[in-house]
Amino acid sequence: MACTFLRRAFSLTAAGTHATPRVAAAFASTSSSSSVVVPLRSPLDYRLLRHLRSEITYLAERRPPHVPPSSFKSFAVEDRPGEQWVRLRASAGGGGEEVKVEATMFDGAAEPVPDDAPLFRRVESLERGPRLHLSLIVEIARGDRVLGFVCSAWPDDLAVRHVLTLAAGGGSSGGGRRGGRDFEKLGDEEREAVTKFLKEREVDAELAGFLHDYMANKEKMELLRWLKTVESFLNK
Repeated sequence: MACTFLRRAFSLTAAGTHATPRVAAAFASTSSSSSVVVPLRSPLDYRLLRHLRSEITYLAERRPPHVPPSSFKSFAVEDRPGEQWVRLRASAGGGGEEVKVEATMFDGAAEPVPDDAPLFRRVESLERGPRLHLSLIVEIARGDRVLGFVCSAWPDDLAVRHVLTLAAGGGSSGGGRRGGRDFEKLGDEEREAVTKFLKEREVDAELAGFLHDYMANKEKMELLRWLKTVESFLNK
């Protein structure tokens, strides 16, 4: 059996040695073309693509983001795709006063209700879901004088944390921070005056609610954009 196999092998080798030029050329052409390796996707890539397309379809069809508004009350909204913050600008009152609000995307949440809380509070907390938090930096400029406020924006409330006295970037006194006060350490009348000052410029709980809705929609848009970027990368 082994001898028969060896004889057949030798005969095939000899036949290849005496092959006609036409056959040899055809064989060489086939060999050179077969040396071009086309990369194949791995099963993991196909699985990832399938999951990505399923998620993209779900977000685009069942939870689609809407076209974001370009204004809120007297504010114009400035937003760029891919950024993790949004800016609002408005002119308030006379004397060339400018109001600028910069808001982050969701950067925290309220502490959950403790396990030993009354049952109705725990049920209410579960039904409401997490109470998300946004950070705001508010600047109100008039000439070379700038007042700054660091705020916490909740879905139904806006809380001032710090009051800052700033110098305008182009002012004669130069840019940068001058000083600040912790809002909670101010007196009752001072806190009331600050809250009224901001409310007159539409920096209040309504603005906080608008920003929460805006950022929830922006998160959908950014997630959808990112998923499509990953899909196009895997398709290459």
